[in-house]
Amino acid sequence: MNDPTSVSLAQSSPTVGTFTERDGALEWSGRQETLRVEPWGPDAVRVRARLGGPVLRDLPGALDGTPPPSGTAAVRIGAGAATLVSGAITAEVSAEGMVRFTRTGDGSELLAEERAHFWWPGPRLYTATGNGYHRLEQRFAAYEGERLYGLGQHQHGLFDQKGAVVDLVQRNAEVSIPVLTSSRGYTLLWNNPAIGRVELAHNGTRWVADSARQIDYWITAGSPADAQRRYSAATGRAPLLPEWASGFWQCKLRYRTQDELLGVAREYARRGLPVSAIVCDFFHWTHLGEWKFDPAEWPDPAAMVRELDELGIRLVVSVWPSVSPLSEHHGPMEQRGWFIGTEYGPLAHADWPDKEVASTVQVAFYDATNPEARGFVWDRVRENYLEPYGISAYWLDACEPELKPGFAANLRYHAGPGLEVGNLYPRENARAFAEGLWASGAGEDGVITLNRSAWAGSQRWGAALWSGDIGTDFATLRRQIAAGLNTALSGIPWWNTDIGGFHGGDPDDPAYREVLVRWFQFGALSPLMRLHGFRDPGMPLGPAMTGGPNEVWSYGAGAGEILEAYLRLRERLRPYVMRLMREAHEEGLPPMRPLFLEFPDDGRAWDVADAYLFGPDLLVAPVLDAGARERTVYLPAGARWTDAWTGEAYDGGAEVTVAAPLERIPLFLRDGARLPVRDGA
Repeated sequence: MNDPTSVSLAQSSPTVGTFTERDGALEWSGRQETLRVEPWGPDAVRVRARLGGPVLRDLPGALDGTPPPSGTAAVRIGAGAATLVSGAITAEVSAEGMVRFTRTGDGSELLAEERAHFWWPGPRLYTATGNGYHRLEQRFAAYEGERLYGLGQHQHGLFDQKGAVVDLVQRNAEVSIPVLTSSRGYTLLWNNPAIGRVELAHNGTRWVADSARQIDYWITAGSPADAQRRYSAATGRAPLLPEWASGFWQCKLRYRTQDELLGVAREYARRGLPVSAIVCDFFHWTHLGEWKFDPAEWPDPAAMVRELDELGIRLVVSVWPSVSPLSEHHGPMEQRGWFIGTEYGPLAHADWPDKEVASTVQVAFYDATNPEARGFVWDRVRENYLEPYGISAYWLDACEPELKPGFAANLRYHAGPGLEVGNLYPRENARAFAEGLWASGAGEDGVITLNRSAWAGSQRWGAALWSGDIGTDFATLRRQIAAGLNTALSGIPWWNTDIGGFHGGDPDDPAYREVLVRWFQFGALSPLMRLHGFRDPGMPLGPAMTGGPNEVWSYGAGAGEILEAYLRLRERLRPYVMRLMREAHEEGLPPMRPLFLEFPDDGRAWDVADAYLFGPDLLVAPVLDAGARERTVYLPAGARWTDAWTGEAYDGGAEVTVAAPLERIPLFLRDGARLPVRDGA
């Protein structure tokens, strides 16, 4: 309704407030606090709360200013409580401003706020940090047996994160996306890019923002798959993956020259091996923050790109957000205020090597939350890569950003103070490239950037995520399964790892070759397939550095034959991969799926952290232990499963143990699905 309707609850309790229906939303006011509950998409509710005035409508976050269509929604205000019904979810607000969420159909509780203490404080705590900012706490009840998934990508190895304390901050290999999916039938987004943490304790859940202006979260009810559809609709769905990106990406740290990179591409062609992309990594530039090829090492990029095009290979170029003081752009950008600033001291910086100097220099970082700064950086990329050479695929490295020290309280962004908006940076960095490509008309066949960090909504800007600079052993490989599944449940459908890990790995070591083979098999069945790493022997960090060889023929004839077989498997599966990518684009369902996404009624499926579904039809069980030559796999109930290698069929709802020789990753087809797993199948 247009005119707000208020009901004052004048009772003896001093904690009773006032209910108002305003523009289809339910508002409660009391104790100088305003709480606003409103429908935000089908079967979903957004909650905002602020101390000292009405809620703010234009703060940075993952939800656009206008909510998506919500379907049936209704506000009811009674004598001592009020409700807002939004399809399958109902929000109940007590006279004291306590919020409880229930299933509309049967009234059962999904999630409820919980007091920290019977007297003070309540479920929402505001501790002043000055000038209208507060340290914010939002408390919810804990439930026996509840399992919680999501929160982006982390290296703690946990799939179910109940019991964990997770920092809400961006770091290399630690990606903060504050959304949780619960086994109780809800998904919740903490719609706040502030630095903080979430505590998933057995005596309660607490979300904390170290300094921000208001509490803001979104919640939906339903199955995990339905929740993914609604969450992606609210935060933005990924564009359709460019077809070339569904193939194999080749890279290493790093190809130092044009001749070296072309030599690798030619060798793949000579061997008849499929490859879709090759990466020109860091230090290819004149100076950091000039965003152009160094002609001493890359004398004819146009000829290089032409030859790669003839070979069917896309060139991907590394673009960093950092700017050296030696860059021609440093002075003008500093004068225009396009760098991340600080409250005290010099510009935010990191110590980093650059060309023409013997020691490190203090590089600044462009402010990706500033539209003018984004436009300036994109214009340099456009005029130095896109327009002269047609290069439209970019690796956005170190986009947390990788500051030293990472002291968020001292940072100042265009979008706000570092503590309030710091987690937003990687999403806005990806946005610069997506908007630029779309505006230039170069994104017609799709937009993709490869990012080391992300935040809620990064997917809408074509951001693919990789798991950062990780180790090179079986224990690290095992952790990537949980990391990838939680990333998928955080709205990011395009995800991959450095196949073989990043830090080290000797191609001549038989033990490492086994790691690489098993990782390569997993990579072939990942949303994106990319070989990368800083192989032994390494070199000191600097413009002359490179790592050891990292091509499929670098690991000996025996391993090489297996790797080649999985390159060809990936190639055969590419039509299926693109089908999954279209589903991600149109419905928001990720290609890499926990078993419970397809089988939510199977209780055991919620516990499987070492296997996953690649789309609806293929169950993947990576081998995660040195020397293992068989694998025990749980097959979800409700389907009939066929071993993709042997053709043997199994009923779901039980574990099976199958052979897993070095050349084989266990794969199972669902309910008679036909996929070309075996050559010639």
